Amino acid sequence: MSVRPREIVRERKITTQTSYEVIYDAYLLLAWKGQDREFWEPENLLKSIDLSSNDLTGEVPKQVGYLLGLISLNLSRNNFHGEIPSGIGNLNSLEFLDLSRNNFSGNIPSTLSNIDSLGVLDLSNNNLSGRIPPGRHFETFDASCFEGNIGLCGKQLNKSCPGDKTIQKPQEPTINPQEPTIDGVKDNSIFRGALYMSLGIGFFAGFWGLFGSMILWQPWRIAYMRFLNRLIDYILLMAELNVAKSHRWLKG
Repeated sequence: MSVRPREIVRERKITTQTSYEVIYDAYLLLAWKGQDREFWEPENLLKSIDLSSNDLTGEVPKQVGYLLGLISLNLSRNNFHGEIPSGIGNLNSLEFLDLSRNNFSGNIPSTLSNIDSLGVLDLSNNNLSGRIPPGRHFETFDASCFEGNIGLCGKQLNKSCPGDKTIQKPQEPTINPQEPTIDGVKDNSIFRGALYMSLGIGFFAGFWGLFGSMILWQPWRIAYMRFLNRLIDYILLMAELNVAKSHRWLKG
């Protein structure tokens, strides 16, 4: 089968009563099975293009955006480079777009998010960069549609883009004794430390000053024991007197 497509521009003149108008029409001439066939309005004739798994190089022609009747476009597994033509966003009937495993670079055209009928999208394993375009149903595609592009960022890849605002939790201020203080925070901490230290020293000195001397010096120890005995006797005596007074008051 021999197919020789070429685009021919033919000029024709339409005569009216008032003026002459020149209109340019385009048609596709195909040599198919030994016969030449003409197809007018070829942009609505072609429904699917599959050139996958070849060694095609160069840039994708911008004229692909004129094929308004295109439903499926598969250019995967080639060596295409350059940017993705923004005219693809004009293909409102496109349902399948696979440009994976090429060398496309630059940003993803924002016009692609305008194709409401697009159900299958694969832009993985290229050299694309920038933010994944938001809008409409374009955000419903998962990360597998965009993976393999180190420079890409966006919600789908769970990767923030430069310039995105991030909300950070406020951190509690840390106090460094060698740094200047704010609103007396450092001064208060030094005061509390000195207070606790003085209390500890005072308790240590008072405890051992009293009990240490009694333990080491026998006369003080004897005097202290006598004082405790007298104090206990006094407490017991006062308790007995109060009990006796209570009984008398109850009986009287």
